[in-house]
Parts: sequence; structure tokens; C-alpha cells
Amino acid sequence: MTSPAYSLAAVLSTGEPERLYSGLSLLVSTASDGAPCAGLLAFQGLDLMLDEDLLARTENADATPSLSWQGRETFARSLVELRETALGLDSLSLFACSASVETMSLTATDVEDRLDGVMSTPRFLRETSGARLVFV
Repeated sequence: MTSPAYSLAAVLSTGEPERLYSGLSLLVSTASDGAPCAGLLAFQGLDLMLDEDLLARTENADATPSLSWQGRETFARSLVELRETALGLDSLSLFACSASVETMSLTATDVEDRLDGVMSTPRFLRETSGARLVFV
């Protein structure tokens, strides 16, 4: 079985919710149009993606200092919805960075319930060769 020819690939390692939102938006928008996409979640990006209480985390002013008080709640709900959309799209494959899993006290089982698996960065780059590559 061969891998799909990805149109867009993104490495999402940011700990800033606003930047994660932007990266996920690129992936979801492209995948929603039917183009296969892949994301590699690393370190703080993986932590945000797996956060069971992402809503409360992003409503905190310390986590989203660039947002207005009024906009923070709307943003938090939108990010949670965007994450769930990303996780549900068949044309979007999301992987956890293997180095991140090893160094963050996670196991493959911790991420495989939510994501498409664990993958090293070199393998991710090989698998997505030819795709537009974005680093967030």
C-alpha cells in the first residue's frame, strides 16, 4: 500500500494557541477541499492538541495574550471545534512526533487513540515529499 500524494504537510510545534489555530486552519481548509494533507505534531503543539481541557486553557489570558477579553471565549470554542474537525477528516492524517512522545512522558497508546500514529520527523518528510511544507 502506497501513501497518498500529500498536497500540504505541516509541522505543528508551537505552544501558542493562535499559531496552532492558523496551522490547523491551513490543513483543514485544504483537506476539506479533498486534497490529502498531513500534520506532524511536535512538543508544545502535541501538548495543545492532546489537551483534554483545551477550552479552559485557551480562555486563560496568559495563554492567549494577543486576544481581547471579549474575543478569547469565541476563539477558545473555535479552536476546540477546529481541532475536532481536523481529527475527523479522512483526508487529513495527523501524527505525533516520535521524539516528542519519547521526551514528554507519553506512550504511543496515549496518542494513537486520537491521532493516526507516531512518526519520526525524517520519515514524515519522506512520506510527504513533494507536498507544500509549512512549519508552525
